Amino acid sequence: MASFKDSLPPDLFDQTTLVSLASTVAILATAYLLSLQALDRNTPGSHRFLFVWHAFDALIHFILEGSFLYHCFFSWIPLSSVSNPHALAPTAYNYLGYTNRAYGPQAGGDNPFAQLWMVYAKADRRWAGADLAVISLELLTVFVAGPLACYICYGIAKKNPRTNILMIVIATMELYGGFITFCPEWLTANHNLDASNFMYKWVYLVFFNMLWVFIPLYAIWVSVKDINDAFAVRDRVAAASKKK
Repeated sequence: MASFKDSLPPDLFDQTTLVSLASTVAILATAYLLSLQALDRNTPGSHRFLFVWHAFDALIHFILEGSFLYHCFFSWIPLSSVSNPHALAPTAYNYLGYTNRAYGPQAGGDNPFAQLWMVYAKADRRWAGADLAVISLELLTVFVAGPLACYICYGIAKKNPRTNILMIVIATMELYGGFITFCPEWLTANHNLDASNFMYKWVYLVFFNMLWVFIPLYAIWVSVKDINDAFAVRDRVAAASKKK
Protein backbone atom coordinates (compact mmCIF):
# COMPACT_ATOMS: atom_id res chain seq x y z
CA MET A 1 0.00 0.00 0.00
CA ALA A 2 2.82 2.38 0.85
CA SER A 3 4.44 1.81 -2.55
CA PHE A 4 1.13 2.55 -4.30
CA LYS A 5 0.75 5.83 -2.39
CA ASP A 6 4.33 6.73 -3.26
CA SER A 7 3.49 6.23 -6.94
CA LEU A 8 0.82 8.94 -6.89
CA PRO A 9 1.72 12.53 -7.77
CA PRO A 10 1.87 14.90 -4.78
CA ASP A 11 -0.69 17.23 -6.38
CA LEU A 12 -3.20 14.44 -7.10
CA PHE A 13 -5.95 15.92 -4.98
CA ASP A 14 -5.39 19.61 -5.66
CA GLN A 15 -8.40 21.69 -6.70
CA THR A 16 -7.53 21.92 -10.39
CA THR A 17 -7.13 18.14 -10.75
CA LEU A 18 -10.38 17.39 -8.94
CA VAL A 19 -12.31 19.96 -10.99
CA SER A 20 -10.82 18.55 -14.20
CA LEU A 21 -11.91 15.01 -13.36
CA ALA A 22 -15.31 16.23 -12.14
CA SER A 23 -15.88 18.05 -15.43
CA THR A 24 -15.52 14.77 -17.31
CA VAL A 25 -18.04 13.09 -15.01
CA ALA A 26 -20.43 16.05 -15.46
CA ILE A 27 -20.20 15.74 -19.25
CA LEU A 28 -20.96 12.02 -19.03
CA ALA A 29 -23.96 12.73 -16.78
CA THR A 30 -25.22 15.30 -19.27
CA ALA A 31 -24.95 12.77 -22.11
CA TYR A 32 -26.92 10.23 -20.08
CA LEU A 33 -29.65 12.76 -19.28
CA LEU A 34 -29.89 13.61 -22.98
CA SER A 35 -30.47 9.92 -23.72
CA LEU A 36 -33.38 9.85 -21.26
CA GLN A 37 -34.99 12.75 -23.10
CA ALA A 38 -34.28 11.63 -26.67
CA LEU A 39 -34.77 7.86 -26.68
CA ASP A 40 -37.94 5.85 -26.19
CA ARG A 41 -38.17 2.84 -23.90
CA ASN A 42 -37.94 0.36 -26.78
CA THR A 43 -34.48 1.50 -27.83
CA PRO A 44 -32.08 -1.49 -27.70
CA GLY A 45 -29.48 -1.36 -24.96
CA SER A 46 -26.62 -1.30 -27.45
CA HIS A 47 -28.05 1.73 -29.25
CA ARG A 48 -28.81 3.47 -25.96
CA PHE A 49 -25.20 2.97 -24.90
CA LEU A 50 -23.92 4.26 -28.24
CA PHE A 51 -26.21 7.30 -28.02
CA VAL A 52 -24.70 8.16 -24.62
CA TRP A 53 -21.21 7.54 -25.97
CA HIS A 54 -21.61 9.75 -29.03
CA ALA A 55 -23.27 12.52 -26.99
CA PHE A 56 -20.39 12.31 -24.52
CA ASP A 57 -17.93 12.23 -27.43
CA ALA A 58 -19.44 15.33 -29.04
CA LEU A 59 -19.46 17.29 -25.77
CA ILE A 60 -15.84 16.34 -25.07
CA HIS A 61 -14.84 17.45 -28.57
CA PHE A 62 -16.72 20.74 -28.45
CA ILE A 63 -16.08 21.79 -24.86
CA LEU A 64 -12.71 20.37 -23.84
CA GLU A 65 -10.89 19.86 -27.12
CA GLY A 66 -12.46 23.02 -28.51
CA SER A 67 -10.94 24.93 -25.60
CA PHE A 68 -7.57 23.34 -26.38
CA LEU A 69 -7.74 24.65 -29.94
CA TYR A 70 -8.72 28.09 -28.67
CA HIS A 71 -5.58 28.30 -26.56
CA CYS A 72 -3.45 26.96 -29.40
CA PHE A 73 -4.59 29.81 -31.65
CA PHE A 74 -5.27 32.70 -29.28
CA SER A 75 -3.22 32.22 -26.09
CA TRP A 76 0.45 33.12 -26.33
CA ILE A 77 3.31 34.62 -24.38
CA PRO A 78 6.49 36.23 -25.76
CA LEU A 79 9.53 34.01 -25.35
CA SER A 80 11.45 37.06 -24.16
CA SER A 81 9.30 37.13 -21.02
CA VAL A 82 10.31 33.61 -20.00
CA SER A 83 13.58 33.12 -18.15
CA ASN A 84 14.02 29.57 -19.45
CA PRO A 85 12.13 29.04 -22.74
CA HIS A 86 13.41 25.46 -22.95
CA ALA A 87 11.27 24.59 -19.94
CA LEU A 88 8.12 25.33 -21.95
CA ALA A 89 6.23 22.74 -23.95
CA PRO A 90 7.29 23.10 -27.57
CA THR A 91 5.61 25.43 -30.03
CA ALA A 92 6.35 24.56 -33.65
CA TYR A 93 8.86 26.81 -35.37
CA ASN A 94 7.21 29.67 -37.26
CA TYR A 95 3.80 28.63 -35.89
CA LEU A 96 1.17 31.06 -37.24
CA GLY A 97 4.07 33.03 -38.71
CA TYR A 98 5.81 33.80 -35.40
CA THR A 99 9.14 32.58 -34.06
CA ASN A 100 9.12 34.54 -30.79
CA ARG A 101 5.93 33.24 -29.16
CA ALA A 102 4.90 30.23 -27.08
CA TYR A 103 1.31 29.11 -27.71
CA GLY A 104 -1.09 26.73 -26.05
CA PRO A 105 -2.67 26.18 -22.63
CA GLN A 106 0.69 26.98 -21.01
CA ALA A 107 0.04 30.58 -22.07
CA GLY A 108 -3.57 30.58 -20.88
CA GLY A 109 -2.87 31.87 -17.37
CA ASP A 110 -5.71 31.34 -14.90
CA ASN A 111 -8.26 30.34 -17.52
CA PRO A 112 -10.03 27.22 -16.14
CA PHE A 113 -9.76 25.30 -19.40
CA ALA A 114 -6.08 26.15 -19.72
CA GLN A 115 -5.56 24.88 -16.20
CA LEU A 116 -7.48 21.71 -17.05
CA TRP A 117 -5.20 20.99 -19.99
CA MET A 118 -2.14 21.74 -17.90
CA VAL A 119 -3.27 18.94 -15.59
CA TYR A 120 -3.38 16.47 -18.50
CA ALA A 121 -0.09 17.88 -19.81
CA LYS A 122 1.62 16.55 -16.71
CA ALA A 123 1.28 13.15 -18.38
CA ASP A 124 1.70 14.32 -22.01
CA ARG A 125 3.48 17.66 -22.29
CA ARG A 126 2.45 18.15 -25.94
CA TRP A 127 -0.94 19.28 -24.69
CA ALA A 128 0.60 22.24 -22.90
CA GLY A 129 2.03 23.74 -26.07
CA ALA A 130 1.27 23.83 -29.78
CA ASP A 131 2.19 20.49 -31.34
CA LEU A 132 1.36 20.47 -35.05
CA ALA A 133 0.26 16.81 -35.20
CA VAL A 134 -2.03 17.22 -32.21
CA ILE A 135 -3.52 20.48 -33.50
CA SER A 136 -4.11 19.01 -36.97
CA LEU A 137 -5.96 16.06 -35.48
CA GLU A 138 -7.97 18.24 -33.13
CA LEU A 139 -9.14 20.46 -35.98
CA LEU A 140 -10.69 17.40 -37.62
CA THR A 141 -11.96 16.13 -34.27
CA VAL A 142 -13.73 19.35 -33.25
CA PHE A 143 -15.06 20.45 -36.62
CA VAL A 144 -15.80 17.08 -38.26
CA ALA A 145 -16.07 14.34 -35.65
CA GLY A 146 -18.01 16.51 -33.20
CA PRO A 147 -20.84 17.40 -35.60
CA LEU A 148 -20.89 13.81 -36.91
CA ALA A 149 -21.34 12.51 -33.36
CA CYS A 150 -24.31 14.85 -32.91
CA TYR A 151 -25.84 13.63 -36.16
CA ILE A 152 -25.37 10.03 -35.03
CA CYS A 153 -27.27 10.79 -31.83
CA TYR A 154 -30.06 12.27 -33.93
CA GLY A 155 -30.05 9.20 -36.19
CA ILE A 156 -30.21 6.79 -33.25
CA ALA A 157 -33.12 8.75 -31.75
CA LYS A 158 -34.94 8.63 -35.10
CA LYS A 159 -34.07 4.95 -35.62
CA ASN A 160 -32.40 5.74 -38.94
CA PRO A 161 -30.55 2.58 -40.12
CA ARG A 162 -28.11 4.68 -42.17
CA THR A 163 -26.65 5.82 -38.85
CA ASN A 164 -24.67 2.57 -38.79
CA ILE A 165 -22.57 3.80 -41.71
CA LEU A 166 -21.72 7.04 -39.93
CA MET A 167 -20.84 5.17 -36.74
CA ILE A 168 -18.30 3.14 -38.68
CA VAL A 169 -16.89 6.33 -40.21
CA ILE A 170 -16.48 8.19 -36.92
CA ALA A 171 -15.17 5.10 -35.11
CA THR A 172 -12.50 4.71 -37.79
CA MET A 173 -11.62 8.38 -37.39
CA GLU A 174 -11.24 7.95 -33.62
CA LEU A 175 -9.02 4.87 -34.00
CA TYR A 176 -6.87 6.53 -36.65
CA GLY A 177 -6.59 9.67 -34.54
CA GLY A 178 -5.43 7.71 -31.52
CA PHE A 179 -2.75 5.96 -33.55
CA ILE A 180 -1.46 9.20 -35.05
CA THR A 181 -1.44 10.81 -31.60
CA PHE A 182 0.72 8.17 -29.94
CA CYS A 183 2.73 6.64 -32.78
CA PRO A 184 5.21 9.59 -32.80
CA GLU A 185 5.80 8.97 -29.09
CA TRP A 186 6.37 5.24 -29.60
CA LEU A 187 8.97 6.11 -32.26
CA THR A 188 10.79 8.50 -29.91
CA ALA A 189 10.75 6.38 -26.73
CA ASN A 190 7.79 8.36 -25.28
CA HIS A 191 9.84 11.54 -25.16
CA ASN A 192 6.88 13.75 -24.17
CA LEU A 193 5.08 11.27 -21.91
CA ASP A 194 5.44 10.89 -18.16
CA ALA A 195 4.42 7.44 -17.00
CA SER A 196 6.36 7.65 -13.75
CA ASN A 197 3.33 7.18 -11.49
CA PHE A 198 0.00 5.35 -11.42
CA MET A 199 -2.19 8.42 -12.06
CA TYR A 200 -0.36 9.69 -15.10
CA LYS A 201 0.18 6.27 -16.71
CA TRP A 202 -2.97 4.30 -15.95
CA VAL A 203 -5.60 7.03 -15.59
CA TYR A 204 -4.55 9.90 -17.87
CA LEU A 205 -2.68 8.01 -20.60
CA VAL A 206 -4.18 4.51 -20.59
CA PHE A 207 -7.74 4.74 -19.29
CA PHE A 208 -8.86 8.01 -20.88
CA ASN A 209 -7.27 7.20 -24.25
CA MET A 210 -8.30 3.55 -24.38
CA LEU A 211 -11.93 4.63 -24.10
CA TRP A 212 -11.50 5.95 -27.64
CA VAL A 213 -10.20 2.55 -28.76
CA PHE A 214 -12.50 -0.06 -27.25
CA ILE A 215 -15.78 1.84 -27.56
CA PRO A 216 -15.23 2.73 -31.25
CA LEU A 217 -14.40 -0.95 -31.85
CA TYR A 218 -17.67 -1.86 -30.15
CA ALA A 219 -19.52 0.70 -32.30
CA ILE A 220 -18.04 -0.87 -35.42
CA TRP A 221 -19.10 -4.33 -34.24
CA VAL A 222 -22.70 -3.23 -33.55
CA SER A 223 -22.93 -1.39 -36.86
CA VAL A 224 -21.47 -4.21 -38.95
CA LYS A 225 -23.82 -6.67 -37.25
CA ASP A 226 -26.85 -4.49 -38.09
CA ILE A 227 -25.67 -4.08 -41.70
CA ASN A 228 -25.12 -7.83 -42.04
CA ASP A 229 -28.60 -8.46 -40.64
CA ALA A 230 -30.04 -6.08 -43.25
CA PHE A 231 -28.22 -7.94 -46.06
CA ALA A 232 -29.51 -11.26 -44.69
CA VAL A 233 -33.10 -9.95 -44.77
CA ARG A 234 -32.59 -8.70 -48.33
CA ASP A 235 -31.24 -12.10 -49.39
CA ARG A 236 -34.20 -13.89 -47.84
CA VAL A 237 -36.65 -11.57 -49.59
CA ALA A 238 -34.83 -12.08 -52.89
CA ALA A 239 -34.88 -15.86 -52.44
CA ALA A 240 -38.59 -15.82 -51.61
CA SER A 241 -39.31 -13.73 -54.70
CA LYS A 242 -37.51 -16.22 -56.95
CA LYS A 243 -39.57 -19.11 -55.58
CA LYS A 244 -42.74 -17.29 -56.62
